[in-house]
Amino acid sequence: MAKRYEMDMCSGALASKMLMFAIPLIISSNLQLLFNAADAIVVGRFAGSASLAAVGSNGALINLIVNVFIGLSVGTNVLVARYYASDQYRELSEVVHTSIALGISCGLGLIVVGQILARPALELMGVPEDVLPLSELYLRIIFLGMPFMLLYNFGSAILRAVGDTRRPLFFLIIAGVTNAVLNLVFVIVFHLDVAGVAIATVISQIISCVLILRCLLKSDSVYYFSWKELHFTPVQVKQIAQLGIPAGLQGALFSVSNVLIQSSINSFGATAVAANSAATNLEGFLFSTLNAFHQAAISFTSQNLARGLIHRVKKIRWISIGYVLALGIILGIGFYLLRYALMGIYSTDAEVIRLGVVRIEIFAFTYYLNSLQDVQAGFMRGLGKAIVPTGITLISVCGLRIVWIFTVFQQYRSLECLYYSYPVSWAVAAVVDFIAIQYLLHKISRSSQEKQTATA
Repeated sequence: MAKRYEMDMCSGALASKMLMFAIPLIISSNLQLLFNAADAIVVGRFAGSASLAAVGSNGALINLIVNVFIGLSVGTNVLVARYYASDQYRELSEVVHTSIALGISCGLGLIVVGQILARPALELMGVPEDVLPLSELYLRIIFLGMPFMLLYNFGSAILRAVGDTRRPLFFLIIAGVTNAVLNLVFVIVFHLDVAGVAIATVISQIISCVLILRCLLKSDSVYYFSWKELHFTPVQVKQIAQLGIPAGLQGALFSVSNVLIQSSINSFGATAVAANSAATNLEGFLFSTLNAFHQAAISFTSQNLARGLIHRVKKIRWISIGYVLALGIILGIGFYLLRYALMGIYSTDAEVIRLGVVRIEIFAFTYYLNSLQDVQAGFMRGLGKAIVPTGITLISVCGLRIVWIFTVFQQYRSLECLYYSYPVSWAVAAVVDFIAIQYLLHKISRSSQEKQTATA
């Protein structure tokens, strides 16, 4: 039964298989984003701009706190793909059970962290006073769902590693529809405002978590999960951490710079915060679409490298880059043409729409740069080089944005100036990533040739 969901990544046409792998991921990632989009749309339309700002002001902070832990699932993905391709099934089972144990323990820890840091963190970010109480309430509720969110991410990472991107899609369709319906019921019928959309999000996360755990529990394949075998394997914890923490740290580093930018946006008032929130939410759909090829690059590279198929590994790199460039440019044009209509979905406030359009006009024709550096980082993680893209992000993205805030922005204090820091940092990171990959592939090819010579 499970076999029909798996994919042979080490033979056959790469371009078509990577697209088949990515399409369910694109749909499921966008459905996952609908959790937050539904929150923003419902509160923006039925509760007002202050509630929309409250939901939006939490985004960068939530990402900052949870990204390190979600990054661990990248380690799970790489290891499961590697062991699956090389028929190391005992080690694969250890990774599966260790990953679920990590998801539970880290999720419970995040509940505590979220409750303690909610208000101090929001105050530190300079969230406007008229938005702060609603922001704090939303954040506290959202953190109650962290264990379920992490378990879903670890479970889906396991399935992605063997080529199964369809079942996570089915699970998110069910959870997404539930989330959308509950949003409307809690906000319009029961008038729960931001608390209602937060509760709906947590319930939807519980549903997706239960479904993916049920899938692993009932699996008859090598990646099955059993509660009786739940444990930490020290060796696998170390390997997951070595591969996953740099990925999570990279996400956290992005979030640190984004928190600083969000703090600067907060200084322009609640209307600017609401507009930025809506525009950022829209960009999330663009990111998640292109990020599917980041995930494909990790899984395909890991499996083919484990089999020693270096020629296919090199093709994976260029196919991934080709997909994100083509899709990024096409989708960017679409976002630009529909910018006013899209912002109108989130708010009827003319000033909110105007300020949101300012951001969209800057990002529409530059967002492909973000995906270009992202997919190259995924490729390097698939090679097992997790620290390299993190270092590049630290210097080329986060460092540059922080310098920008304290130099360029101080001279030209405007939303446009803040927004331009993104494409500039993406372009620099993409170029450095390209150079790093050239060097890594050269080393891998030379090492492979030396082994063949020694064997001969």
